[in-house]
Amino acid sequence: MRSNYRAIGDYIRLVDNRNSSLKKLPLIGVSINKKFIPSVANIIGTNMKTYKLIRKNQFACSLMQVRRDRKIPVALFEDEEAIISQAYPVFEIKDITELLPAYLMMWMSRSEFDREACFYAVGGVRGSLEWEDFCAMQLPIPSLEKQREIVKEYQAITDRIKLNEQLNQKLEDTAQSIYKEWFVNFEFPDENGKPYKSNGGEMEYSDELDMEIPKGWNIVPYTNIIDLKGGGTPSTEITEYWDGDIPFFTPKDVTNSIYSVKTEKNITQLGFKKSSTKIYPKNTVFVTARGTVGSVAMSSKNMAMNQSCYAAVGKNINQFFVYQHTKKILHRLKSHAVGGVFGALVTRDFDYYNVIKPNELIIEEYGQLCSCIHNYVLIKQLENDKLEEMKMTLFSKMATIKG
Repeated sequence: MRSNYRAIGDYIRLVDNRNSSLKKLPLIGVSINKKFIPSVANIIGTNMKTYKLIRKNQFACSLMQVRRDRKIPVALFEDEEAIISQAYPVFEIKDITELLPAYLMMWMSRSEFDREACFYAVGGVRGSLEWEDFCAMQLPIPSLEKQREIVKEYQAITDRIKLNEQLNQKLEDTAQSIYKEWFVNFEFPDENGKPYKSNGGEMEYSDELDMEIPKGWNIVPYTNIIDLKGGGTPSTEITEYWDGDIPFFTPKDVTNSIYSVKTEKNITQLGFKKSSTKIYPKNTVFVTARGTVGSVAMSSKNMAMNQSCYAAVGKNINQFFVYQHTKKILHRLKSHAVGGVFGALVTRDFDYYNVIKPNELIIEEYGQLCSCIHNYVLIKQLENDKLEEMKMTLFSKMATIKG
C-alpha cells in the first residue's frame, strides 16, 4: 500500500445518540445510490426512543447485503438533524483538520471502493461487511489543502449537474403545462392566437368522456393514432453486425426524464446482429411494460430495446405529442398491470383505452413549439453525461494524489 494510505478506522468513530427526548424530526434511510431518502418504514406503535439521531457532517451506512447489492449504502448528512433506524451504523470523523467529511464521501462514492467492500463481505448469500473490515479499508490522505482543492473541483461538477437537472425539470414542466393547457383545458391558440375555449371556441358533447370537447376533435382508442411496437432480445446467428454504437435499452435505463441518454450496453457489445432486431429512430417514445411498469422516456438516438419495453410511434403524429399523451394515460394504465410476481402491461390495455384525437394542425403546432424545449433538454442531459465522466475521472485520480 502506498505510504500516504491510511485505514479509515484511524479517522472515524461510531456515534450512538438516541432519540430519548422524542424529537419530531424527519425519519430517513440510506439508498443504494449513497443518498439519504425519506424512510417508508411503518413506525406505528414503534418506540422511537430507540432510534438514532444523526447530525450535520455525520455519516450513516448499511453493511448488510453488500455482496448482493455490490455497493455499500453510505451517505454524508448535510442537514442539521434527523432520525434514523438503529440498524444503521452512524459515524463521524474524529478530526476534520486531518480528513474532510466531503473528501471521505468522495472516496466512498468510487466504484472501486464498492468492489473492494464486496471482496471483504461475508455471510452467505446476502454478504454482509463487518464493521472491523470496513474500518480496515484504506484511502489516501493528502494534505488538508489538497483535500479542499479536490472537493472544490468535485463540488463545481456536481453543482453544475444539479443546476442542469433543475433547469431540465422546469423545461419539462413547461412542456407538460402547455400540453395540459391545450389538450386538457382546450385553451390552444385559435385562428386569432387567443385561447380557444375561453374565447368562444365551438365545443360539442362527447358521450365517451361525458364532457365537452372542441368541435371536430374525436375520441379514439390509443392504438388508432399511436402504433405500439415491441422490443426483443435479438438472435446472434446472423453474421452481419450493426455499424456504430446503437444503445440497447432495458427498463432500468428508462429514467422518466424527457430523454434517456445512456445505457450500459450497446448492440455490438452484446454480440447482436444487424438483421435480428428492430432499430427505432431518435425521439421514439418507449414505455417499460414489465418489472418496473409505466416509466416513459424518449430515445436520444437510434436505439433498440428488449422485450420488456414498448415503442410508441405516432401514426403521422408528432412524437412530442405522443410523449405527453402516453405519459397521461400511463397514470391509469399502471393499475392494470398484471402477471404473477412482476406486473406487466399488455397491448390490449392500450387498445381499450380511449383518448382524444385533436386537430392535426394543433398537434403539429404543439410539436414545433416543444421541439425547441426538448432539444435544449437533450443538450443539458448530454452535458451532464460528460460531467459524470469528469466525476469518474476525478475519482480515479484520487488514488494517485500525493501531497
